[in-house]
Amino acid sequence: MNRLQQLFAEQGQSPWLDNLQRGYLTSGQLEDLVRQGVRGLTSNPTIFQKAIAGSTDYDDQFRSLAKGGSTVLNSYWQMVLQDITAALGVLAPVYEESEGGDGFASVEVAPELANDTDGTTAAARELHERINRPNLMVKIPATREGLPAIRQMTAERRNINITLIFGLPRYEEVIEAYLSGLEHAEGDLSGVASVASFFVSRVDTEVDRRLESIGTPEALALRGRTAVAQAKLAYRLFRDRFSGPRWEALAARGARVQRPLWASTSTKNPAYPDTLYVDELIGPDTVNTLPEATIEAFLDHGTPARTIDVGLDEAEAVLQQVAEVGVDLDEVSTKLEVEGVAAFEKSFDELIDALGSKAEALRHE
Repeated sequence: MNRLQQLFAEQGQSPWLDNLQRGYLTSGQLEDLVRQGVRGLTSNPTIFQKAIAGSTDYDDQFRSLAKGGSTVLNSYWQMVLQDITAALGVLAPVYEESEGGDGFASVEVAPELANDTDGTTAAARELHERINRPNLMVKIPATREGLPAIRQMTAERRNINITLIFGLPRYEEVIEAYLSGLEHAEGDLSGVASVASFFVSRVDTEVDRRLESIGTPEALALRGRTAVAQAKLAYRLFRDRFSGPRWEALAARGARVQRPLWASTSTKNPAYPDTLYVDELIGPDTVNTLPEATIEAFLDHGTPARTIDVGLDEAEAVLQQVAEVGVDLDEVSTKLEVEGVAAFEKSFDELIDALGSKAEALRHE
């Protein structure tokens, strides 16, 4: 049993792949990763921008779509949905073996909808109905406008991956949206699954920048400690909210907990260990979504031991100290949310522009 497999078998954490591209499907690489212990995957507009613009794997399909009169936007979604559908097929045995607990692939609504409740709700519903696979998760950003969409999709018994969570107050609102959605859903709830994607490395990147700007010894000593501390407290919040009479009433109807998913887990600072955001965040009922390089690093030298609820007092102290030296974490999370939405929009727009130019060239072949 390798380290990735130990994460699930011994610690109850599901490792997912944080990537998807056509070559993974045509080469059998995704199947190989599943054999090594990968139990799901996530995608986003930036991932697809890199996949489609950075390879020739999609050229034949795009050429056929373009010459058939498909719009650039429709062609994009056709290519994305082909990849997602194929990935769902590869992951279907995991979904079946786990009785609906794992084996999911996530696709995100168009990033331009991040601040549009009705648009997000309609787009998420359309993606679920268009793909119509039980192991699909649709990603909805955890913006203020996204919360009602999360609640509505859950009430409709649709699987949702809530993305771009950067702070504890918004995470608490995401949990509430899920619980409220379940309470408004009818009948048996065992077929409803959800994860809450709590971003990690980006938090350290932004907080570290602010700590370095402050420059005092006390501030500099806190670098690289905020993201893990905040995630540990998020897990404590998860355990608290998914217990007690309110949750027990939902669990009696078959409801599943909304697992925390640790996202953005590659270390951006080369001074930090390359498995930092895996080794320090291991525990039951969690997901860690990993890029290939982090998977390889963890397979080679990761430590599959429970750490997520170790050192909670220290985690609280770290966040208090970060505040005392002058870093406002609420301000940090707001900034990162805005930047996250903007980054996905930028990737999406750049890809659509590139496909538009390619379509124009194809018309003159």
